[in-house]
Amino acid sequence: MLTIYGKKKEPEFGSNSPFRIYVDQAGYLPDSRKTAVIPFETKVFAITDENGDKHFEGEVTHFGQDECSGDDVYIADFSAFRRPGSYRVTAEGKSSALFRISDGVYKELFFDVTKAFYYFRCGCDLDKRFAGVYSHPRCHCGFAEILAEGGEVNVRGGWHDAGDYGRYVTAGACACAQLLYSYKLFPELFGKMNLNIPESGSGVPDILSECRYELEWMLRMQRDDGAVYHKVTTMNHAPFIMPERDTDKLYVFNVSSSATADFCALCALAAGIYKDYDEDFSKRLKRASVRAFNWLEEHPEPVIFFNPPGCNTGVYSEEFDFDNRYWAAAELYSLTGEKRYHDLFLAIYGSPFFEGRSYLKTSLGYMNIGGLGSLAYIMCRNEDKNSGISRQLADLFATEAYWLADKYKKSGYGAALEDWEYYWGSNMVLLHHGIKFVLAAMLTNDNEFYTCAEEQLHVLLGRNPLGISYVTGHGEYASRCPHYRPSAADGIEESVPGLVIGGPNRDLSDSYAKTLIPAGTPPMRCYVDDERCFSLNETTIYWNSPAVLLLAALESRKKN
Repeated sequence: MLTIYGKKKEPEFGSNSPFRIYVDQAGYLPDSRKTAVIPFETKVFAITDENGDKHFEGEVTHFGQDECSGDDVYIADFSAFRRPGSYRVTAEGKSSALFRISDGVYKELFFDVTKAFYYFRCGCDLDKRFAGVYSHPRCHCGFAEILAEGGEVNVRGGWHDAGDYGRYVTAGACACAQLLYSYKLFPELFGKMNLNIPESGSGVPDILSECRYELEWMLRMQRDDGAVYHKVTTMNHAPFIMPERDTDKLYVFNVSSSATADFCALCALAAGIYKDYDEDFSKRLKRASVRAFNWLEEHPEPVIFFNPPGCNTGVYSEEFDFDNRYWAAAELYSLTGEKRYHDLFLAIYGSPFFEGRSYLKTSLGYMNIGGLGSLAYIMCRNEDKNSGISRQLADLFATEAYWLADKYKKSGYGAALEDWEYYWGSNMVLLHHGIKFVLAAMLTNDNEFYTCAEEQLHVLLGRNPLGISYVTGHGEYASRCPHYRPSAADGIEESVPGLVIGGPNRDLSDSYAKTLIPAGTPPMRCYVDDERCFSLNETTIYWNSPAVLLLAALESRKKN
């Protein structure tokens, strides 16, 4: 065994799972489609309980060769078996991990992926009452020097972005917006959700209190003229130490138009939501959003961010900002109904920029975020909204969902991903596809899309060729060694639960991954549970946020 940053593990390539039949290790809802993948030849399978007693038997279907894994797979479909309990799938003397069939099968998972944002908090104590064994003192509380401009600014707060301790506006805006849309689409789920955070019991839904912690930091990142600084970090990533021990000098880096536009959009979205809970805060958000928009009008050309010499922290640079401005205009129009915002939205919607790039109108990630602008416009209730454009946007989501469904059906494991999509953060792509299925289901009333969405979750949680659950703390064989500094440095064997792992990456974008994974390995197998492999095993706030949104959709459908 090798000790890596205080934890013991075997950094071998491939699946170290003791199981050779692959299931969703969280489990299945009783009325959902339930399948296991068997990567060896067999004719029959059985469902057995923890005592080995058989409860169901069926014949497998030979799917054939799965391109992205290289496996010849057989499908065990036990959808007809609905009895609540804990089970394994068995065949030819081999077994799956334990899983449950239950109406509450996603409850703990949903809680943990949402609570994870509390553990990402920067600038405050994580108290034992709320963090348990993962408590630690406050961090990064000093003022930050404004690089190139001089002076200092208080930018305390917000969420650490990922496995590092940087805080980035575009990434944070994406994550926070996906949480706010989770609430906006499914408010009934979050009204009673107690996350056990310091603000619990305040009368404000806990998810909104958590988002406010990020929003207060973002407001500090806005310059007096309305522009927004791109990020606050040290000059170099910290070693694997606890956040309170990262005491290097903090810097606030140059403004960018993508950060300003994303900030503008997020504040407008948030202003409409928080109006029901704190009118003064809502007004602050609206004023900040309008100031950012005014700056964008005065600077119509992209202001692109680049790291200065000597800095190796995250760049999050974008070569164009039209999708960011599209989102900003949509959210401000949705909030205010004002013509100036509507005019800009319509102009960008019909601009040559989107010709050949229609995918940007449904994209949900920080790099391409136009899908949130489309969603804002579809949900907008202003009387002068162009209903024809709203229908066109709904059709775009539906068209993409049908295309993704074809990809899902061609995968032996049910992943709606092609081989090229297994890049850094492939699990985020998987989750985004799940969300697009949900949106298509809501926009078309085609409930089959909900099945497609749930299938993507099954892949994330263990029904994959390595038989691993890519959410920490969830599954009999789950990722345990994320590239996440507190997890590596806290001396605790088990990681914070509920962290979504980046997942397989065919590009092998870091040197450790290249030493552990042979060239030519099928993309779904390009993963090792090793803290050093940041391009495989990192965590980020914008990988957790789509998991919250997808799980909220599935939980809401179950309740309704």
